[in-house]
Amino acid sequence: MTFRLTLAAALLGGTAALAQQTDLTIAIQLEPPHLDPTSAAAGAIDSVLYSNVFEGLTRFTGDGAIVPGLARSWEISDDGLTYTFHLAEGVVFHDGTTFDAEDVKFSLDRARAEDSTNAQKALFSDIAQVTVIDPATVELSLNAPNGNLLFNLAWGDAVMVAPESIEDIQQTPIGTGPFKFAEWRKGDSVRLVQNADYWGDAPPYLTEATFKFISDPTAAFAAMMAQDIDVFSGYPAPENLPQFQADPRFQVLLGSSEGETILAMNNKQPPFDNPKVREAVAHAIDRQAIIDGAMFGLGTPIGTHFAPHNPDYVDLTGLSPHDPDRARMLLVDAGYAEGFKTTLKLPPPSYARRGGEIIAAQLRNVGIEAEITNLEWAQWLEEVFKGKGFGLTIVSHTEPLDIGIYARPDYYFQYDSEEFQALMTTLNATTDPSARSDMLAEAQTLIARDYVNGFLFQLAFPTVADARIEGLWINQPTQANPLAQVRWTQ
Repeated sequence: MTFRLTLAAALLGGTAALAQQTDLTIAIQLEPPHLDPTSAAAGAIDSVLYSNVFEGLTRFTGDGAIVPGLARSWEISDDGLTYTFHLAEGVVFHDGTTFDAEDVKFSLDRARAEDSTNAQKALFSDIAQVTVIDPATVELSLNAPNGNLLFNLAWGDAVMVAPESIEDIQQTPIGTGPFKFAEWRKGDSVRLVQNADYWGDAPPYLTEATFKFISDPTAAFAAMMAQDIDVFSGYPAPENLPQFQADPRFQVLLGSSEGETILAMNNKQPPFDNPKVREAVAHAIDRQAIIDGAMFGLGTPIGTHFAPHNPDYVDLTGLSPHDPDRARMLLVDAGYAEGFKTTLKLPPPSYARRGGEIIAAQLRNVGIEAEITNLEWAQWLEEVFKGKGFGLTIVSHTEPLDIGIYARPDYYFQYDSEEFQALMTTLNATTDPSARSDMLAEAQTLIARDYVNGFLFQLAFPTVADARIEGLWINQPTQANPLAQVRWTQ
């Protein structure tokens, strides 16, 4: 009898071992400061919640296309001033409340309100009025035609939220997506669970997903090798990738991102209010040395704030080649023959911390002493992004097609060009593709010639994952890790 019981237990154990795994642990480097994508600039919020917990009227796919989301279809008036959206029906928020046109009006009115804290409030500036036609139909009236509207509505900043959940949204996010928020262990992880009642074609394959926050590259390598985590999205130590590629337990996905990595300069703070100083900084930088030293060769040099994989990209790296002698001459012309001292405030990502050391040495070579201060993400957002208390900083802008930020004088690097602002106003009102391409080329050239920032490289996006997982995004058309199609294979 004992033998039979033992054999039965062994058989049951074998069956369990062969069962399809339905939980996933995915690591990212940065922890969100809170969990409301509609009231902060931190991309880490979208990394956890975009298309998992929260959804918008439209959404990005993994190849960057814009497809229907909670709006299943729409019509655009001939004059381009009225968009009529037809909503998915039978959708409920995770708390059981119904999603309808009133929630669309609430979400968009909140995002564009005068007191809005939405980090991308400018996305909604052309919306004059949001009108509820019936529970499944909503109409957007625009001040002027906007060729970017469907694109703008796909951003994480434009997701739909319910009035009932706003009070606690930063700690308890409630959306309509395929996963529900379950738990946030601050400093460690966010856990999501399957929304079995998801309105889409089918519930997700995974029953549970845990996002772990591992900022240290050494710890990332150890956790991945020990298989304590299943996926590391945006793996922070590219020097380890060959080892993972040689190990059959893993797969390495080498994607691109929308991340323009820049050495941002405070354009209103002396001496960076002087264009010659900014140009000197640009010529002091050796982009390839930064890519090789900080990113182990992963990254594409850029000479303006635009993604090289975009068909409208213009290669302007020739305007700011590495030329220390020219940098020193420009500093003399600007009245800084003896150089100057400034601050270099760095957020946690590896590209910033590692790149910052290299850039500080390059600047020192032309007489600029940059004092490095390492900040945690919440500190960087408060001190640099909001407070504008910096001389220099390094950050990757992962938002898609975001050159329009240079038309916002109150943005953290404080570039104020009436010419650029007028160009963006015209671009936003233009729908002709050829004309838009011409204007985007002009915009790229204008900020490159003004040396607004030190344009470094387009951030590569390596993901290391268990070899048995499929459905992960390879590229990052927006900062996100949608998990609805992710599953384990036998």
